[in-house]
Amino acid sequence: MSLRIDQDHARFRAIVRGKIRENLRRYISQGELLGRKGKDVVSIPIPQIDIPRFRYGDKQTGGAGQGEGEPGDSLGGDGDQKGDGGKKAGKDAGEHVLEVDVALDELAQILGEELALPDIENKGKAKIINAKDRYTGIRRVGPESLRHFKRTYREALKRQVATGSYDKDDPIIIPIKDDRRFRSWKTENEPVANAVIIYMMDVSGSMGDEQKEIVRIESFWIDTWLRSQYKGLESRFIIHDATAREVDRDTFFHTRESGGTMISSAYKLCARMIEESYPAAEWNIYPYHFSDGDNWSMDDTLQCVEIMKQQLLPASNVFSYGQVESPYGSGQFIKDLREHFGTEEKVITSEIRDKDAIVGSIKEFLGKGK
Repeated sequence: MSLRIDQDHARFRAIVRGKIRENLRRYISQGELLGRKGKDVVSIPIPQIDIPRFRYGDKQTGGAGQGEGEPGDSLGGDGDQKGDGGKKAGKDAGEHVLEVDVALDELAQILGEELALPDIENKGKAKIINAKDRYTGIRRVGPESLRHFKRTYREALKRQVATGSYDKDDPIIIPIKDDRRFRSWKTENEPVANAVIIYMMDVSGSMGDEQKEIVRIESFWIDTWLRSQYKGLESRFIIHDATAREVDRDTFFHTRESGGTMISSAYKLCARMIEESYPAAEWNIYPYHFSDGDNWSMDDTLQCVEIMKQQLLPASNVFSYGQVESPYGSGQFIKDLREHFGTEEKVITSEIRDKDAIVGSIKEFLGKGK
């Protein structure tokens, strides 16, 4: 019975996994998973149709033809009458939604498979931990796949010698159940790499709620992917208009600001943050900047270019810039970055026109495995 339950559960998980992959792009573009996110899991809405079944009434109401009314009376009343709310009854089966909890690690694995994302490159071995199973000993019980043949043979030989059943002229060693030995293991935590994501976002008046929602959705999936590979990944958040300041995650996604835009203020703060807290030789550093492409002046843009060349790019694995389309933004900044860094592999730029473009943007940002 237990085996059948395990088989049914595995089959159910496979169906759920297939449904998630089938609808993954819709989940990403609509952002419907963000409201269902827990600490380590998200609730995935899986559409399903109920199987039709008979529904029996109360036995005290009588059988067929025994209710109230006279022959010839209408069963449904006035044919033009509408029910509550003015809606007519439908003829199709209703659709219901089953919500299934899926671990963030599993969701990230599905994302990686669907978008063919490579593992990111590591540098430094200090803080972030990967768990590894190492075979470190011998025990008397275990699966046949872990049987230690040499130790099993030695135990059988010792037993036969001790009992006097060993014949040196006919040295046949036959292990019995008590002779069997198996490899045992323990999980060891191995430091792999330090990693930090520094998110920067323009919160000036030209960045509306729709643009911030796109950034929120994309950041969730970037976080989900990177955290699946690096336990303990740090995230820092910078918002800017004409000035920049560090904030927490909630403030980052819900701040309403106005005023002008000086992108260099965010880049200066990011560079100072890296210099003070994240030595480039020991950390994988990922700055992500989101904006609608408006900047105060060309002089400030040139200052951004200089900060990137001198400070941000030498320290970072990659520098990613996502430009969210806005009816109020000029969209010039991404053109300037491409002009100055068109051949620089460490600079990744992505134009995000709307929510449907988020999937492609994630692929552009994470597809190089840097």
